[in-house]
Amino acid sequence: MKQRILVIDDDERLNALLKDFFQGYGFETITATHPDQGLKLLRQKEPDLVILDIMLPGMNGFEVCKLIRKGSDVPIIMLTAKGDLMDKVVGLELGADDYIPKPFEPREIVARIQSVLRRSRTSVKKNVGSFKHITLDCAKRSVEVDGRPVELTTNEFTALQLLAENPGAVLSRDQILDELRGIECEAYNRSVDITMSRLRQKLGDDPHNPRFIKTVWGTGYMFIAGEASDAP
Repeated sequence: MKQRILVIDDDERLNALLKDFFQGYGFETITATHPDQGLKLLRQKEPDLVILDIMLPGMNGFEVCKLIRKGSDVPIIMLTAKGDLMDKVVGLELGADDYIPKPFEPREIVARIQSVLRRSRTSVKKNVGSFKHITLDCAKRSVEVDGRPVELTTNEFTALQLLAENPGAVLSRDQILDELRGIECEAYNRSVDITMSRLRQKLGDDPHNPRFIKTVWGTGYMFIAGEASDAP
């Protein structure tokens, strides 16, 4: 089955060009020029990935990204008109998986799409299983904390999975960033900290009194949740 991409951009010419170009790589592409139309297609068509422009009529891309993240963990690549650093920072904070500045080479955006999709469907290296208060189902890429499901983005789950696969080991920011390789680390080298901050908020993990993720200052992060069988 072809993977489906939803492009939300008010530039009809760009949408048509991307649709034709993506077809050559085996992607099915649907497009929207208005945020409301894009959100409707998201619900109806359930795409595998969303390409989202920041500059949109009626509602900017940040607002659209926020709305998508309320009910979906679909991978999102944001388009920034000028490659502005703050646009990239805000996009990451809202849960985007990657970003690419305009103008861009079509082959570059295809490479980004393939990278993000690959990360979103990567099978686990081993069964992570259940820990105290938290359970990871890596086949479904789902997480529960105290029996409550938690919606995570591709990057957030990938970071959590990496940590859980190495309990008690300190992982550096560079090691984590290697797993989050869709992000331009040279453009914004605190992307790991943004991802970890969002992950902690969703897990309800207090960085000052952590249950799951401990910050090792000057080095990186450590997964500290014990195995479920160790719980009293």
